[in-house]
Amino acid sequence: MSIMIIYGGTRENGNTEVLTETAVEGLNVERIHLKDYTILPIEDLRHSVDGFHKVNDDYYSIINQMEKHDIIIFATPIYWYSMSGLMKNFIDRWSQTLKESNGDFKKKMATKKAYVIAVGGDEPQIKGLPMIQQFYYIFDFVGVSFEGYILGHANRPGEILSDINSLRMAELFLQKLKNHSSL
Repeated sequence: MSIMIIYGGTRENGNTEVLTETAVEGLNVERIHLKDYTILPIEDLRHSVDGFHKVNDDYYSIINQMEKHDIIIFATPIYWYSMSGLMKNFIDRWSQTLKESNGDFKKKMATKKAYVIAVGGDEPQIKGLPMIQQFYYIFDFVGVSFEGYILGHANRPGEILSDINSLRMAELFLQKLKNHSSL
C-alpha cells in the first residue's frame, strides 16, 4: 500500500498540514505541495477540432506520481466554503488528462482509494460538507473509491491543536491506514 498526500494549502505547516501529518504519523508517504509547482489553469479545448495543447508546466509530473500510489489524500484548507484554488486548478486539469488518455486515466484512477482532509474556520463540519460532496462527485466521475474525510476546525496558525475531535479522527484514520498496510 503506497500513500500520496496532495497538499492544496499555501501556508507552511498550516492547520490542514498539521492535521494531515497527524493522520499519517510514522507512515511512509509521498508529499506533494501544490504551492511548490507551476500548474497553469486549464484552457478548455475539449470540443475544439485540435483538442488540448500540450502545456509546459509541472502538472504531468504530479499526475505521473499520483498514478503510482494506491491511496491519495487530498488535503486542503477550506477557502470560501470550498477547496483551495490550487487544488481546484489541479483537478480542473484532469479534464485534459481524461481527454488525452482515451480512458486510460479513468482505468488507473479506478484502482485508487481517496480521502479528504480539510480545515476551515467557519463551522467546517457543516459548511464544509458541500465541498466534501464536490470531492465525492469528482472521485465518482473518475472511478476513485472515496473512503472518507476529516473536517477540522481552525483558523489561526496552530489552532487545529485545540480541535480535539478532529485530532481524534486523525488518530482513528492512522489506525485504519496501519491496518490496511498490514494486510
